[in-house]
Amino acid sequence: MISRRNLLQSAPVAAAGALALSACGGTSGGSGGGEGGADSPLSWMALLHTPTTPEASGPVQSGLTEALGQEFEIQWVPDASKEEKMNAALASGSVSDITSITNLTNSSIRSGVTSGLFWDVEPFLGEFENLKNIDPKIIEAARLDGVLYGVPFQKILARYGVLVRQDWLDALGLEVPHTIEELGEVAKAFAAGDPTGTGASVTGFIDREESFKVGFRSLAGYFGAGETFQLDEAAGKIIPACISDPWKEAMEWYQGVYAAGGVNQEFITTQKQNQQQAIAQDKGGIVVTGLFEAKNYVALAESINPDTKVKWTLINDITHGDVPRRIISDTGGGMGGLFSISTQSVKTEDDVRRVLAFADGLMNEEAHNLMTNGVEGVHYEIDADGAVNTIDQALWEQEVQPYSSSRLAENAFTYKSSNPYVNLANEMMAESSEYAVTNPVQSMNSETFNTQWATIEQGLNDTYNKFMMGAATMADYEAAIESARGQGLDDIIAEYTEAYEQFNG
Repeated sequence: MISRRNLLQSAPVAAAGALALSACGGTSGGSGGGEGGADSPLSWMALLHTPTTPEASGPVQSGLTEALGQEFEIQWVPDASKEEKMNAALASGSVSDITSITNLTNSSIRSGVTSGLFWDVEPFLGEFENLKNIDPKIIEAARLDGVLYGVPFQKILARYGVLVRQDWLDALGLEVPHTIEELGEVAKAFAAGDPTGTGASVTGFIDREESFKVGFRSLAGYFGAGETFQLDEAAGKIIPACISDPWKEAMEWYQGVYAAGGVNQEFITTQKQNQQQAIAQDKGGIVVTGLFEAKNYVALAESINPDTKVKWTLINDITHGDVPRRIISDTGGGMGGLFSISTQSVKTEDDVRRVLAFADGLMNEEAHNLMTNGVEGVHYEIDADGAVNTIDQALWEQEVQPYSSSRLAENAFTYKSSNPYVNLANEMMAESSEYAVTNPVQSMNSETFNTQWATIEQGLNDTYNKFMMGAATMADYEAAIESARGQGLDDIIAEYTEAYEQFNG
């Protein structure tokens, strides 16, 4: 049984896109929007997530050229080499007309982006139908020290939720949990009962080694913790979420569930693939993850046991006490990078408008469909229920998939699926955007954060793991926080607080 309202139909949904493109040195110079003239192709350097590169003359790029009336050349950069190529391009200034930039928390990349190589596009966005309607939260997350150095690649603000085995709830006569307290009780009940009916030992939550940064982080958000950093209104300071009182309260709760057997006891050594296998093998019945994963977990379970009876319920409205409904953004505030325009080859404001018209066109329905599904009758078909079905998976992977990761707004339009889990997840993720909590200083700079945060966070992570296993106390965690203050934590707090006040004063 899939719980929760009507399934989403095929309709536009404002949201998001994960274009994680990258750049390297090369052919911008005279080939671009500035020096090459109004009719010259635009050069665009894009990240390649697939094993093979699509043909420029293929149906997607040809279709986009025709639909948008703009020729363009893509230089594909393999994902594995993106940081090396990006740093080299920024250092040399040899960027394409369009450079798609990710890893903005990387200090060298961030420094390169803010060095004058790219236009501030914010003054132009209001001239374009799609660009002017980008979610203000995403615009805010995309600014670097107050400047928008490119069109943000838009993601869904909040994809995470809680997946619970509905068939296990039914077997034990339990209701779907909607509060943290109920969720904890379900986890314990799964561990203490026999939800599979086989007598096999199972648990509640299946967590993994990134718990501190992923699964638990999302759970702590329900208690009132922020997304990486948050404003401590009482102190008037920006602080890391992991030193806040709600975070510590969440630790106490989760450790209680762990001690009762409601969390897999070996989670600190469990890698993501092992986590997925454990879920598919009926070893646990709760996972904190993207709501879209329900379909994948069912498919994995069916590949192990074609007769599996697994059924998931998707939950996006967990609350705790008097804390308002909220969900931590798992996508950097819905910002997947920047579609940045070179000041070197795109030299005039009219040239900038030409590139932005291209970006605006990429967000139209025809272009989005080409980059998502491909060509109807070749890559996909629509069945009698209006659902989109891939005709030839291998052909889609070769000709369409490389472009799908290059959409400016991943979920500007959604398509009805023949899989009800997909439709429900799309509906619920769109709804969750209203309750998304984002990092208030994501777009701001702290030099001490750049150099010290990884060390500080790892120290707190290590103590969290010990606390969960009963080898450390909350006093030990407090001591780890105090130790971190001498490693630069107080400087990070001061620098981010000053930056926040500057841009919100």
